[in-house]
Amino acid sequence: MPAAFRLTIDLPSPDATTHLAAEFAGRLRAGDTLLLRGPLGAGKSHFARALIQTAQAAAGGPVEEVPSPSFTLVQTYRAGGLEIWHVDLYRLSDPAETDEIGLDQAMDEALVLLEWPERLEGRVPPGALWLDLTPTGDESRRLALSGPAEWDARLAGLEDAV
Repeated sequence: MPAAFRLTIDLPSPDATTHLAAEFAGRLRAGDTLLLRGPLGAGKSHFARALIQTAQAAAGGPVEEVPSPSFTLVQTYRAGGLEIWHVDLYRLSDPAETDEIGLDQAMDEALVLLEWPERLEGRVPPGALWLDLTPTGDESRRLALSGPAEWDARLAGLEDAV
């Protein structure tokens, strides 16, 4: 079934990506899953890092360093009462390995930022939002968002944040 929500935003610089991720942070809640897709170096971890740190700052807690979870598969964070999972499935060899880290439960109870979602092979939650990052220059990116209709109202005006 085609996505009911679609939006494309041009991000001319890493600062624009950071600003957009910060705008996203205030629109998300527990149970949301963002699927970050794009080639190596597309800015997936940059986007996730900015979103996590903005959420932590807004919650009034400490703002942590946010490394890429490429080797650990998952890093967890707190932003007030919100648990945030930053997941990187690049090194995943079998989608069943996500059972070992409790990913299904996290997608129900936490905000999940998931890089390399194609490795899930059909185990994507139905309400997830896809974020496709495509490099368009040395520092510029195009972000294509798609997902169910519920995202339309929640992300209204997002394109004006850049």
